[in-house]
Amino acid sequence: MKKEASVTGISDMELVEKILNLKQQKNAVLLAHFYQVPEIQDIADYVGDSLGLAQKAAASNVDMIVFAGVHFMAETAKILSSDTKVILPDLEAGCSLAASCPKDKFSEFKAKYPEHIVISYINCTADIKTLSDLICTSGNAVQLVESFPKDKKIIFAPDKNLGGYINRITGRNMILWDGTCEVHDVLSTETVIQLKVENPDAKLIAHPECKAPVLELADYIGSTTAMLNFTGKDNSKKYIVATETGILHQMRKNSPEKEFLIVPTDETCSCNDCQYMKLNTLEKLYLCMENESPEILLSDEVISKAQVPIKKMLDMSKNLNLIK
Repeated sequence: MKKEASVTGISDMELVEKILNLKQQKNAVLLAHFYQVPEIQDIADYVGDSLGLAQKAAASNVDMIVFAGVHFMAETAKILSSDTKVILPDLEAGCSLAASCPKDKFSEFKAKYPEHIVISYINCTADIKTLSDLICTSGNAVQLVESFPKDKKIIFAPDKNLGGYINRITGRNMILWDGTCEVHDVLSTETVIQLKVENPDAKLIAHPECKAPVLELADYIGSTTAMLNFTGKDNSKKYIVATETGILHQMRKNSPEKEFLIVPTDETCSCNDCQYMKLNTLEKLYLCMENESPEILLSDEVISKAQVPIKKMLDMSKNLNLIK
């Protein structure tokens, strides 16, 4: 069994100092997803969602991109910054949604619908991106789908909950790949209803990766970034949040006078943590920057093919006057 490298006898404060020094020495940019632990979010150059972070990296003049997130996110950064070294604190930081859509199975699925285009949610592997005609985010998916004629035949992958939400909003009948994000799919209607009963003054905000019955109860549905922006501008003082726990750190920083309650996975805790996101720690972050590994490596062919649907999304988003 492989023994992981470790740093002993060093406090978190000292690790932070070492990380910041390495960032400067190595001309690196540190990106942290909203679902990372607060200690990592607080020292990142940019905190955001996967595409926004990859775009920040692409616009930065750096020698190394350090992505505190999960594997598919670091892959996206590599696709958009192919000449820059991209490292990830823990290669085991995967994604249940991305893993639910393996390339071979999806290729077979796609072959059954030769007249359909493929729109894939950005939360998928680089391999799935190479099989896609267009990439979308949870923030722009509805508008991008709506930009096509109503009779356009579409396969949507890999999240069936997000795809189902888009179908309901747009009146479409997209063919959905049967994949889900375990962090959002696990949230139950019963738990949400109980929280709403206990907190009648709170608004329920939910990510569209949640199941349909949860979304039907929501006062607001949006991407992680959209939910953060909503709570900053909205007049309510209390929110029930149906997504991963990590976003609460930014919500509380932005609106310290407001109260935020996460929808828990079960009755044993008031949390909903992504096990993969939480694999990244300050210690692993320091070690990966010191050793410049694990590095994200993709073939030129994969990068070239995966760039096409991502750049198409960016162009369409610009034309539609969408931010993401």
